[in-house]
Amino acid sequence: MTLPVLRVGNASGFYGDRFDAMREMLTGGELDVLTGDYLAELTMLILGRDRLKDPGAGYARTFLRQLEECLGLAHERGVRIVTNAGGLNPAGLADAVRRLADRLGVPVRVAHVEGDDLTAAHPGSLAAHAYLGGFGIAECLREGADVVVTGRVTDAALVTGPAAAHFGWGPAQYDRLAGAVVAGHVLECGAQATGGNYAFFHEFHQSGGDLRRPGFPIAELHEDGSCVITKHPGTGGFVDAGTVTAQLLYETAGARYAGPDVTARLDTVRLTQDGPDRVRIEGVRGEAPPPALKVGVNRLGGFRGEVAFVLTGLDIEAKAALVREQMTDALAKSQPADIRWDLVRTDRPDAPTEELASALLRLVVRDPDQNVVGRALSGAAVELALASYPGFHVLTPPGKGSPYGVFEDVYVPHGAVDHVAVLHDGRRIPVPSAHDTAVLDTVPEPPLPEPLPHGPTRRAPLGLVAGARSGDKGGNANVGVWVRTDDAWRWLAHELTADRFQQLIPESRQLKVTRHLLPNLRALNFVVEGILGAGVAAQHRFDPQAKALGEWLRSRHLDIPESLL
Repeated sequence: MTLPVLRVGNASGFYGDRFDAMREMLTGGELDVLTGDYLAELTMLILGRDRLKDPGAGYARTFLRQLEECLGLAHERGVRIVTNAGGLNPAGLADAVRRLADRLGVPVRVAHVEGDDLTAAHPGSLAAHAYLGGFGIAECLREGADVVVTGRVTDAALVTGPAAAHFGWGPAQYDRLAGAVVAGHVLECGAQATGGNYAFFHEFHQSGGDLRRPGFPIAELHEDGSCVITKHPGTGGFVDAGTVTAQLLYETAGARYAGPDVTARLDTVRLTQDGPDRVRIEGVRGEAPPPALKVGVNRLGGFRGEVAFVLTGLDIEAKAALVREQMTDALAKSQPADIRWDLVRTDRPDAPTEELASALLRLVVRDPDQNVVGRALSGAAVELALASYPGFHVLTPPGKGSPYGVFEDVYVPHGAVDHVAVLHDGRRIPVPSAHDTAVLDTVPEPPLPEPLPHGPTRRAPLGLVAGARSGDKGGNANVGVWVRTDDAWRWLAHELTADRFQQLIPESRQLKVTRHLLPNLRALNFVVEGILGAGVAAQHRFDPQAKALGEWLRSRHLDIPESLL
């Protein structure tokens, strides 16, 4: 008999997340499935470098250590575990889990999903992996797997797979699948759905709430694709419409959230508070997936070196100019392919501490030759120690230069991958390509709400009325901005245009910025193309993953109606 509710929890939002989360989730309350997301664009590069050194590596070793403590617990409680910790080597991790289970004496059936690895088809890449959907996971679970290990699947697939297996959904049940995708997107980043990294955290803290150790989220999924987002009783943090909205906007773009199984329409999402720490998500519509699968291609881009000069006290600009001239002359003997200078004015006049009297001048160089950004850079900087500006010192001596990666999205037809569920008994079950695909027209822009009537305004930070969350997608960044009242939405939708965004964020002025409206969420989503260069691993800017771009936007001042303040 199929249970009416499937309780799916999350215990990891990235490789390096809270180690004890798996035990906390297994002991904190009822669960049917526990998921763990360990992969990001940068993680795939890290795992690729690991595998260069050891062909048997390429998976998230932390997961194995967590499982050593928790596999028996999961078995006793009947909780199935689904994770993408397999990274570049899901078969290797599945074998390691079986050996662990044998050593612990825990009788579990371990299956894995493969077919995402397209590295051989992309010469020169360190790792090239297609984003698979959830039906390989579903096949493993239908065949009795207790632990399912995958490589590169979409983050939401860790939820759509268990839901499809549990409720018997077929590949054409787009609305139900889309609901599970939205639930999976909310869960995938762990505590970001329970108050972590939340714009209005201070309100919860001031009301006596505990944000020191937020609990991890749970989705109570229903057969119709709706769900309730919650957390275990007694855990820290909180779940409300704001925390869920923030995560829904994270690393998305327009109204359509496309994946290999279904395209979810984010403009149809409806949120309602369903009690303390409970938010109901319903009304999600789905459409056929696009005809191509996304492939993340990671390459080594070369080597990177950095030195941060500390400039203290008076004449900051003149000190910066002198050391720039000196370093430019020194590096001319073996000039790096790319040189970037940034003067960060953290200094204050008449400062009470030396640190507050100091600014930082950051020099970042890149080149295919490690020596050019290592030995040549360190030699040039160190030789200036007694021959440059007064007070010369650096934060840390420059090192030998570290490799950096380049990330790129490419697309292949669904049939280009050999999606296979490999069961605990060795059977290999092919997973069919998408039931149907569609090239979809752009969603028409929804009508703007009636503008807020004119009235007195006050110059104030945007963040007094609006929340934001931002993140990376390859070389692009997205910034989701939302408000919590209808009147604030009437103002925001008219005030924060793409042009105004570019005025407030100067480094976006020469880039393409696209604004998307999501009225059901009272939200705007901005996509800034190219702001992250060749992706997070390239370390293109001070905040290479754009994690704080939204908070910078919230700190900028606008003329805000006094009625909203």
